[in-house]
Amino acid sequence: MAYKTSNLANRKAGEPILVFEAGLGGGTFDPILPLLPNHIASIQYERSGIGSSEPDSRIVTDSQVVARLHGLLQTLAIQPPYLLVGHSMGGPYIRLFAAQYPDEVCGLVFSDPTDFMLTEQEDEHAKVVSQSKTSYQQITKIIMEQMSKNKNSSAGAHIDAARALTSISKGYFHEYRKLPPLKKEIAATVIISYNKNIELPDEELDRKLNLGINFKAWWKEYDELRIQHYAALLKDNDHSMLVLLPKYSHGIYYQNPQLVAKLIQDNFNSYKKE
Repeated sequence: MAYKTSNLANRKAGEPILVFEAGLGGGTFDPILPLLPNHIASIQYERSGIGSSEPDSRIVTDSQVVARLHGLLQTLAIQPPYLLVGHSMGGPYIRLFAAQYPDEVCGLVFSDPTDFMLTEQEDEHAKVVSQSKTSYQQITKIIMEQMSKNKNSSAGAHIDAARALTSISKGYFHEYRKLPPLKKEIAATVIISYNKNIELPDEELDRKLNLGINFKAWWKEYDELRIQHYAALLKDNDHSMLVLLPKYSHGIYYQNPQLVAKLIQDNFNSYKKE
């Protein structure tokens, strides 16, 4: 698997290391790294089939994605504690990692995460109330389908989206339905953009596929649900916070890398104080 590390030589024994988990199709957290002090070590990696990582058809479930990351850390002899940073679809993955390896995780930072906690009943209700034809769960699947076939996307994005689509087709984040509560010693930082400006690609997709999304009302309903879900996720956790950013774009750490870097550093420092 392809990966790159930063400041490993500066890491002191027992200190956290940042483990970055990209969104659907991959991506980089490079805008953040120069803003972090050089004593904070980190690793970015590329999931199966993305970038220079070889595709592996055996990786089908999200649990296998998480296990592969854990195996990489073990192979590289990168010891815990891990402070995982997940963007978008990477948010659910780091939550699953914390469920499977709770004693190895000291912190989680969610950057505008996908709402994996949304139930079918909530999804249908929000669609109806917003007077829309397509729900959040439905659009999530559609985006995966589009990305897996889009000629303008990389081969790695095709593979990543196809794998995620296979998993979600068995039920919306079905692997997450019975996760144990988040271990309260894990500091959780959730950064959510809400009341987003409606972007041209969203409007074009809506028109092209006749999705019938009443965007402002639609986002209002699903934003409120996502905020409620993540607030409940971290309510019992020490050194945790929910940060709400009105009218920010989905790419929060591109729009304001200084803010995200500070929030990551705050989470890191909260462990050092223990």
